[in-house]
Amino acid sequence: MRRATITGRPTGTGAMGRNVDAVRGRRIYLDYNASTPVAPEVAEAMRPFLSEAFGNPSSGHWAGAPAKAALEKARGQIAALLGCGPSEVIFTSGGSEANNAALKGVWFTLKDRGDHIVTTSVEHPAVLEPCRWLEGLGAKVTRVGVDGTGRVDPDEVRRALTPRTVLVSVMHAQNEVGTIQPLAEIAEVCRDAGVLFHTDAAQSVGKIPTRVDDLGVDLLTVAGHKLYAPKGIGALFLRRGTPFTPLVHGAGHEGGRRAGTESALLAVGLGAACELALRDPAAERIAALRDRFWAGLRDLFGSRSLRNGHPLHVLPNTLHVSFLGRTGPEVLAALPEVAASTGSACHAGTVCTSAVLQAMGAGDEAGAGAVRWSLGRYTTEEEVDEVLGRLRTVATLPAG
Repeated sequence: MRRATITGRPTGTGAMGRNVDAVRGRRIYLDYNASTPVAPEVAEAMRPFLSEAFGNPSSGHWAGAPAKAALEKARGQIAALLGCGPSEVIFTSGGSEANNAALKGVWFTLKDRGDHIVTTSVEHPAVLEPCRWLEGLGAKVTRVGVDGTGRVDPDEVRRALTPRTVLVSVMHAQNEVGTIQPLAEIAEVCRDAGVLFHTDAAQSVGKIPTRVDDLGVDLLTVAGHKLYAPKGIGALFLRRGTPFTPLVHGAGHEGGRRAGTESALLAVGLGAACELALRDPAAERIAALRDRFWAGLRDLFGSRSLRNGHPLHVLPNTLHVSFLGRTGPEVLAALPEVAASTGSACHAGTVCTSAVLQAMGAGDEAGAGAVRWSLGRYTTEEEVDEVLGRLRTVATLPAG
């Protein structure tokens, strides 16, 4: 498979014990949960639309027809991955817009019937902030907690429902620690109560199965740049018949559900990425690399390393580790050419526990030492071993 990461000198056999000095300087990307590279297959599918099929998809003449055809093909590719009808797919500018459209679109439509939303304490800001904004308009929002693995108890959702609840929003997979939520069980709670159910699936689409009927959701968010498509494109699954008011008003694009001339270029990219995920799932291989990485970290750091998140219900690519006695920034400072993420930085010169780890009950030491390593389609065994080799120096330093 063609590499999408930046490489340096040849790296030899990849054995954990090899001399890494010979390859020091190579850049290694382990932040796939933040953003993925555009897959070569996706770039190839998009290339013709940089110079051809430039017409407006809504135009009725020859220049618009190819763009319209490409748009609908992409819609079908997304629908195939989600297991829904193409007409139930709305193109958006990304995951944040899709989340905003879902939350506001349902609440504004149903607020006279009910003004209550249930969500969780570990959602992405693209859900938590729209909820906070809606509270300023009179919405009532309940944020249910999670257990020590970051998982929501469906019974907690049930207890949070009221006769005024119109929407439940629970993310499919937590972006920081990778914990996968029990959506099917929560969906059953929502169905029994006659409440609509939305999930932010930005981190899960393309990594694990996300067929909407299996999950039991009425609305689902897709973010292109989390599954090897470009930034600036996403989608919202809106189940047929779901009450909805458009977030963006204007002309009648997307069946009147999202105004704005669609980008055939970006839509083609998202469609090709969804087709790639369906045709060539890489979850099993990536999970094996993640497990190899964790085994190596345990060998290096022993009890000074703590894995956060659920041990079983977790994204195949995500490894969230607290290095006890150190801070996340200190660990990554020793790896200047490795791209990974730490927890939240509160103020200059200080490190604090992220809101997600706080909700999980993590202590200050675990929170300060947290690093999220997220692997992807182009991560190699050799790269994992190389990072472990570079971390040997960190492991030998005295803690604290």
